Amino acid sequence: METDHLTLRAHYDRQMRRDARPDGRGARIERTGNVVRQVAPAHGWNGVLWSALDAAGAEAAIAEQIAHYTALGREFEWKLYGHDEPAGLGALLMAAGFTPEAEETLMVAETAAVAQYVDPPDGIHLRTVTDAAGVDLVAEVHEKAFGTDASRLRQQMLDRLADAPDTVVAVVALAGDVPVSAARMEVVPGTDFAGLWGGGTVEGWRGRGIYRALVARRARAAAALGHRYLQVDASDQSRPILRRLGFVPLTTTTPYLYAG
Repeated sequence: METDHLTLRAHYDRQMRRDARPDGRGARIERTGNVVRQVAPAHGWNGVLWSALDAAGAEAAIAEQIAHYTALGREFEWKLYGHDEPAGLGALLMAAGFTPEAEETLMVAETAAVAQYVDPPDGIHLRTVTDAAGVDLVAEVHEKAFGTDASRLRQQMLDRLADAPDTVVAVVALAGDVPVSAARMEVVPGTDFAGLWGGGTVEGWRGRGIYRALVARRARAAAALGHRYLQVDASDQSRPILRRLGFVPLTTTTPYLYAG
């Protein structure tokens, strides 16, 4: 990748976090002090996208976010990146009642380089999701692959397909008529980054190259839409695959959840 990693990370922070735009129906971006947050309906994503805090003001800023979302009756997430300041912000969030989830790695690749990996394994065909029936297949894979309820994801995808279909590309991998893997891409028009999300494969179908094929399919879609980079919050499981496809790590990211 030609761009220096620190420069690219700063570019990502600016476009996708500090200057973020709403990501769904009824969502809005609010900027208060040195915090950028999204407020959305209950089934949408609510949380802090970016902050520029110092040690003296961090606790007060955390308390303000808790009060704001609590008054709205929303659970929310503080999406903390490894380079965010001040040092020890994660500990302050935990002291305030947040619960951290698993750390992931923010990885980025040039879209054109990834798009060359094209073929799903034998016996697998890929279908682009365009309607409620396709969303149901994605939700089915999500529940089987991750063991979590997909009702919120289903509603988010239906809203997005209805309101802004050009900003989401979801793909499901089928063995015959059986959905065995699925993933989606979300884009913000006018930005350089396309986000890859939700890649999951049902147990028994992993390790066959399906995930790689889903990445390639979405990379081609991103290239067609004019997005130079692909971005993934990579788990330990997907990180080695993404490295082989040319993704490089920029920082870590950890969701801190506040349920009240």
